[in-house]
Amino acid sequence: MPTTRRLLATIAAGALTVSLAACATSERGDGGSAGATGGTMVFGAAGAPKNFDPIFNDDGESFRPVRQMYDTLITYKPGTTDLAPGLATEWSSSPDGKQWTFTIRQGVTFHDGTPLDAAAVCTNFDRWANTTSEAAQSNMIYYADVFEGFKNSGGIYESCQANGDKATISLSKYKGAFPAAFGLTSLSISSPAALKQYDADNVTQSGDSFSYPAYATDHPTGTGAFKFESYDRTGNTITLVRNDDYWGEKAKLDKLVFKIIPDENARKQELTAGTIDGYDYPSPADYNALKQAGQQVLIRQPFNVLYMGINTKNNPALKDIRVRQALAYAIDRQALVQTKLPEGAEVATQFMPKTVAGYADDVQQYPYDPQKAKDLLAQAGASNLTLNFYYPTEVSRPYMPNPTDLFQLISENLKQAGITVNAVPRPWNGGFKDDVQTAGKQDLHLLGWTGDYNDAGNFIGTFFGREKPEFGPEDPAMYAQINAADAEPDPAKHAAAYEQANRDLMAKYLPAVPISSSPPAIVVSGAIQGLVPSPLTDERFNTVSKTQS
Repeated sequence: MPTTRRLLATIAAGALTVSLAACATSERGDGGSAGATGGTMVFGAAGAPKNFDPIFNDDGESFRPVRQMYDTLITYKPGTTDLAPGLATEWSSSPDGKQWTFTIRQGVTFHDGTPLDAAAVCTNFDRWANTTSEAAQSNMIYYADVFEGFKNSGGIYESCQANGDKATISLSKYKGAFPAAFGLTSLSISSPAALKQYDADNVTQSGDSFSYPAYATDHPTGTGAFKFESYDRTGNTITLVRNDDYWGEKAKLDKLVFKIIPDENARKQELTAGTIDGYDYPSPADYNALKQAGQQVLIRQPFNVLYMGINTKNNPALKDIRVRQALAYAIDRQALVQTKLPEGAEVATQFMPKTVAGYADDVQQYPYDPQKAKDLLAQAGASNLTLNFYYPTEVSRPYMPNPTDLFQLISENLKQAGITVNAVPRPWNGGFKDDVQTAGKQDLHLLGWTGDYNDAGNFIGTFFGREKPEFGPEDPAMYAQINAADAEPDPAKHAAAYEQANRDLMAKYLPAVPISSSPPAIVVSGAIQGLVPSPLTDERFNTVSKTQS
């Protein structure tokens, strides 16, 4: 597979490889002797999932349980961004990168007992591409980004052909996202029988709210190491059970429970009390106390970016680049990094980590300068600017451990530059994300991104490769430039094109303000062994064992 080796070598050359990978091998390779098997692990989730159908999700709190129940064609080696076989044992591409052929793993069954085969894989890809419901499409953010739309809106997916144990996916053009994007959690493979039985495509919308079918709410059916048992929406617990027929390393735990605890202090208290076994994104201020109490604080390598988004749709003043630049100069990002984020966090100068090919060292800088911000606002005739600033509540994210704290610092900076800020706090799911990413109600908002794979397109292509309600209408030249970079198959030219795109994003377009990149932590009790922290926050719990007290 010469083409595959060439493409993978390109990706691996810039891949972030965490030193914990070696530890992962020793922890996972002993059949669980490091800790007792069986039992139940309770993990404190920072927010409720939107639903359990992978294709209709794009946030970490939804993906965490989904990753345990589903598999993708390609996956990632534990603790790294390196590609590894998943439901496909091998893959190759045509010389022009427009066709990808996967050898489908044999002997795998879905949780409903139906077999995985090449035809099932094609059913999933055809389902996504042929979706025509606007309500469903608006929830398929990852798919629309990667495949640039749907069959009815100019997407690049053409077909999937099943031939024996081979599934061949044909695209209309080369795209730098592949093959890594075939590992996206959103592109997990579902049981075709369950999709049909539980009316999986029947997403409906009423105003700003969405309703999801039974497949997404109560009958998710994948091939993963854990199976769905229940979601107690009153008790805020999601219960998964071990899949004894799993094709890979079978889970050591009998049950895996996600207990939804939106408040970070409450998660910490429950861990201390022993009512949960771990939680994500502990406050950096708590690291030492947690360690002293015998908890394990596992630090991930940074692979994320926090930004303040700017929506130019609702306030005409924001269409002026000078106003957007004023916003950038107004924020004391260094103070934010030093006082609100964990050790190792850095001010972001652009919308991707330094470890990704395409990062440019010479982008336009926006150091903290409130007087320059005031001068730019005056030049633009926007000295009396009033902005609606949305930020999420009831959630902690890898790039944003305490959204309220971050908002307060940034909003105070903006006020010092003469900007009136209307604070609009909204719950993460069922509020903030719908308002910001679907309805585009905001002027400003806090959001960020943890990379899914090591390619510039996964960052700036996801953000700015097409028009989105999150940012409002922008210059079509920006979309064209980013998509041209993505379509460049030569690795050196691919990286150079993205470097220029980053320069232009910061100097010519500035559709948002990059804030920071930080190393998030995940904390578990001393009784937990085998959890391998991932820079992609792609932790799998089948490797985990729990010492019984």
